[in-house]
Amino acid sequence: MTIQICMGGYGPATTTHSRALKMIGESLAAQFGKAVDIRYLWNVMDFGYKSEDVLWMSERGILTVAYQSTSYLTDRVPELEFIDLPFLFESLEQARIAMDGALGAYMTRTIEARIPGYRILGYFENGYRHLSNRLRPIHTPGDMQGLKIRSLPSRMHARAYALMGAVPLVMDLRPAIEGLTSGTIDAQENPLANTVDYSVHKLHRYHTLTGHIYLSRGIYCNRAAFESWPPALQKAMMKAVREAVLAQREMAVREEAIARKAIEAAGGEIVELTPAERALFVAAVNPLHNEARARFGAAFALLKGAGEVPLSK
Repeated sequence: MTIQICMGGYGPATTTHSRALKMIGESLAAQFGKAVDIRYLWNVMDFGYKSEDVLWMSERGILTVAYQSTSYLTDRVPELEFIDLPFLFESLEQARIAMDGALGAYMTRTIEARIPGYRILGYFENGYRHLSNRLRPIHTPGDMQGLKIRSLPSRMHARAYALMGAVPLVMDLRPAIEGLTSGTIDAQENPLANTVDYSVHKLHRYHTLTGHIYLSRGIYCNRAAFESWPPALQKAMMKAVREAVLAQREMAVREEAIARKAIEAAGGEIVELTPAERALFVAAVNPLHNEARARFGAAFALLKGAGEVPLSK
């Protein structure tokens, strides 16, 4: 009996996440041949769906495997708001160590406990998010006063932008792109590669490298499907995902550099914050950290990944 595996997301086949899915599929096909039937649905938005729909599609088995930012689950898994704290990590290396270690394990346990339909396979890197807007250069939170900014569906995100002085508008990607195109939304925040992938760099002149939030995109597998597979396929899937995550991270770093050049080529102005300017942004959202320490407590100890071994092949 052939095992059908459909993997999908919400971006073109050229994105690092789509290419990582293809790596997973090719690895399984090479090992199991005709015993598996691998299919891809690169961008559900091409078929009239919203980007957030990949979550219920995976949970219900329409997609066997899908990816989406963990911020989209904060209404069902409130503990994930901790990961949405701005300026949570000191560096990309620290973020990766935490995700490969205790923090990532905590996220997986919590998501699977609250949403039994998921088997979490790992986490792609969505990277550090930066601001872009159509009105003016942003150097300090004062420059963001009154700026209408699209926010992911996370209470932590929306509160962070409000503390920075902006007006957060919580919405999915499709209406966000429509609003950015029409000019009813002034600003957005994303890794540079996402900004270019969705052609926002053609709409926004001003880009500020705030690096205010590091996000991961969970890799969600339909639990019933996963548990129905023979152990050899389960093991191969987990190994293929680990290898794809490592490759996707490397691709993401390269894509950010390429995206920066694309922004500049389109006439975009890029602002790199001085240490003093960055400190103003950190101070603006400090109330969120104070609340989080009281609310999440020991979760902060998971950031260092002490004693954990980084993800490896």
